[in-house]
Amino acid sequence: MLPTPRKFTIVSGSSEGDTKLTAFDKALLDAGIGNLNLLKVSSILPPNAEYVERLEIPPGSLTPTAYGSFVSDVQGEVIAAAVGVGFSEKDYGVIMEFGGVCTRQEAEARVKQMIEEAFAVRGLKLAKVMTKGVEHRVEKIGCVFAAVALWY
Repeated sequence: MLPTPRKFTIVSGSSEGDTKLTAFDKALLDAGIGNLNLLKVSSILPPNAEYVERLEIPPGSLTPTAYGSFVSDVQGEVIAAAVGVGFSEKDYGVIMEFGGVCTRQEAEARVKQMIEEAFAVRGLKLAKVMTKGVEHRVEKIGCVFAAVALWY
């Protein structure tokens, strides 16, 4: 079992690439998380996790990350990704993520709605929500990426 993360950082980025994978890689770099090894996790924020604005971990670190992304090769299409973190008053939190064909505002509204539903299902009182999103108009092959990185 891995240790429980004590910190979290919310990031987002977008980019263009010559392939879908390089567009994704460049979006990770734009978000400031491109030199880490992301371990995709489901969406629970540990109790008492501290928000830190900037990641301060070495390149190559295994980093538990909840993320949403979307890649498109439809020229002119507007794509967006967003993440949201819902905080309970004294318990754990919930992270939701989304990526698709929409605006940043629509993506952020979607994750907020999913957080509200997740709290209702768990019987938790929602005290606060943080969201972060990104929007991109595709030129050739575009990618959007939004994430909550959990670290130690």
